[in-house]
Amino acid sequence: MEDSPAVNPGRRARPPRRPERQQILIRRGLALGAGLLVLVLLVLGVKGCLNARQERALSDYASNVTQIVDETQQTSESFFGKLDDPGSLSVTEFVGQVDSDRSAMESYASRVEGLDAPGDMAEAQRALELVYTLRRAAMTDIADRMSTALGDAGSERATAEIADRMRMLMGSDVLYAAVVRAQIDGVLADNGIEGDDVPTSVFVPDEAKWLEEDAVSAALGSVSGASGAATPGVHGLGLIGVSVDGVALTAGESTTIAVDGTPQVEVQVQNQGESTESGVTVSVSVDGNTLEQDISSIGVQETQSVTIPLTPAPSGQVTLDVTVQPVPGEQVTSNNEAGYTVLFQ
Repeated sequence: MEDSPAVNPGRRARPPRRPERQQILIRRGLALGAGLLVLVLLVLGVKGCLNARQERALSDYASNVTQIVDETQQTSESFFGKLDDPGSLSVTEFVGQVDSDRSAMESYASRVEGLDAPGDMAEAQRALELVYTLRRAAMTDIADRMSTALGDAGSERATAEIADRMRMLMGSDVLYAAVVRAQIDGVLADNGIEGDDVPTSVFVPDEAKWLEEDAVSAALGSVSGASGAATPGVHGLGLIGVSVDGVALTAGESTTIAVDGTPQVEVQVQNQGESTESGVTVSVSVDGNTLEQDISSIGVQETQSVTIPLTPAPSGQVTLDVTVQPVPGEQVTSNNEAGYTVLFQ
């Protein structure tokens, strides 16, 4: 019979081994997952902060533009309000207030140039700077020429230049509407921003009126103490009738005239105002050639006529543009001019 192996009574049995490698992998996986989750949350948080910051920047930019545009509108109302009705302003006071409007426009242009435009607004900002560059230049030239336009020497040329700068102001209005406002509002919409659209900006309130040299001249003539300033009361002239060699012309229709020597254009003018008018100028233009005659004086509700020879005599079909120049204080000038189609044979 064989001996059994001896058993050590002091030795304890080992517990079964745990899979340590598997535990390590699990712990690493959990740590990696937690790290990824934190990273995703951080990325989302940073992106949200950046989006919020960008939206605030865009809204702040639009708000700044709106403030400048609103103040510009106030300057427009001040400037054209004086032209429409200078009241009792003297020449010195009128010139001083126009100069204040110019200074305000310079301030707006400087503020526009200092705007911090977010990246998406860069193109709109460049266009906005051009708008205010045009406005600043136009108002500066208008202010510089105002004293001359209200005086004697050089007033006609200065008035024509002021009317030309009105066209520059009108051009800035078109640029703002077509480019600046459309682009700013488009960027806001693309970024989901509502309620911050910029307002319209129309500096010249009545293009049909203020782009005409005659209207500017009549407005300046109403300033107290200006050369050729209007007397109190309503002032107005009317183009009553036009004929060539005794044949009456009708606007919108063609009239045939048999040429025999130098055609004579007769223009009838009526004083429709409340004061006697002096130095009324009547002009006839044909093929770029302008001829003028003056009526020395015309009483209230009186009708007078002037005869203007067409030299050189035109031939074929032409357009005769007849104009009665507005007198100081005349506000309605739509009935002072007309065009006629004439066939000279």
